[in-house]
Amino acid sequence: MQINGSLRLKYKTEESASLIYNSLEIDNENYVEGSIDDRTIDYKINSKSLGSFLATVDDLIASEIVAEKILEKTNEQ
Repeated sequence: MQINGSLRLKYKTEESASLIYNSLEIDNENYVEGSIDDRTIDYKINSKSLGSFLATVDDLIASEIVAEKILEKTNEQ
């Protein structure tokens, strides 16, 4: 079975989108196909099982949340 899905993340600024995209790209290599356009990051996730698909999406979202919190803290200073 092949499971396919996508995730779209929109940010307030193009700079924020770029910083987060670049931060996550290394970890996503070979697992998630990503692209960035202005303030939007699009991810395509493909997996051979539902469990693997859900684990990949969960990891991607958790990593994005951490990157976003770091960006927020950095911008506060």
